[in-house]
Amino acid sequence: MSTASGEPSDDLPAKAPGALLLCRAHPESVGPAAQLLRERMLLTGAGPEWSVLVPEGKPWQHGVEPVDRVLTGWAGALAVSAPWPVLALWWDPDRSGFTLASGFRRTVGYEWLANGTPVGEDEAMRTFAARLGLDPVLDMQSLEQLTKADPGADSRARLRGLIAVLARAGVMLPAGLSPGESADRLRDVARIQPGAEQVEWTGWRAAVRAELDVVEGSAVGVWVRGSKARALATAELAAGVPLTVWGVRRRSGGWIAAGVLLVIHGALGVAYDRLRAFD
Repeated sequence: MSTASGEPSDDLPAKAPGALLLCRAHPESVGPAAQLLRERMLLTGAGPEWSVLVPEGKPWQHGVEPVDRVLTGWAGALAVSAPWPVLALWWDPDRSGFTLASGFRRTVGYEWLANGTPVGEDEAMRTFAARLGLDPVLDMQSLEQLTKADPGADSRARLRGLIAVLARAGVMLPAGLSPGESADRLRDVARIQPGAEQVEWTGWRAAVRAELDVVEGSAVGVWVRGSKARALATAELAAGVPLTVWGVRRRSGGWIAAGVLLVIHGALGVAYDRLRAFD
């Protein structure tokens, strides 16, 4: 259960795994990209320039991958296919943490044990702040507090502290979409948000064309044509094929999705003019 403020209640502590994907983009840009993950999700706004994706399923319950690896794979897959960063927040009975993915950069993350003990590297917090353009003094001071011992803060409280810092960057999670809630509770809350929409797989053709429409209207539209497009497409194909194979060998759904997205975008870059000729 949850209190009116959206935080887990004390009488029924939220111990079940859960996750949120924060994207620094408007929902109309996030939706088409999220379709390519081929996972059912709920999408709603989380501030003037942010959106949040709430998974409807719980693939981490299948025992193949824990929630942190599933979310890291999804965040990486979204980030390589979009010009905006993706922040994955995750928690389970033993740990909580986050992963920030941005383009082809190496992901950066931090985690805490259930009792709030920090087990990440301080440098990760500095990289996190720099990539999101947070204030190097005030915001960094707040982030550094999350890396220090605090007997009164468990891992879920650490994530809520992180959200408080991100509020200065415009993140405003709807009430009830709070780190620490169960996946079922998050889904129920997301479903009733004004303007919430369901993201689901609609087939390759519809998903690809929707994604192209978004990309063309963005600042990276120049990259879908000409020599720049060919160079980018070649790089995506070169990275996507081995990443997909690696994901299959490890039975990692998240990394398979990331590899497949790279291959798709690479193939689209090569075949773009032909695809548009059929419109």
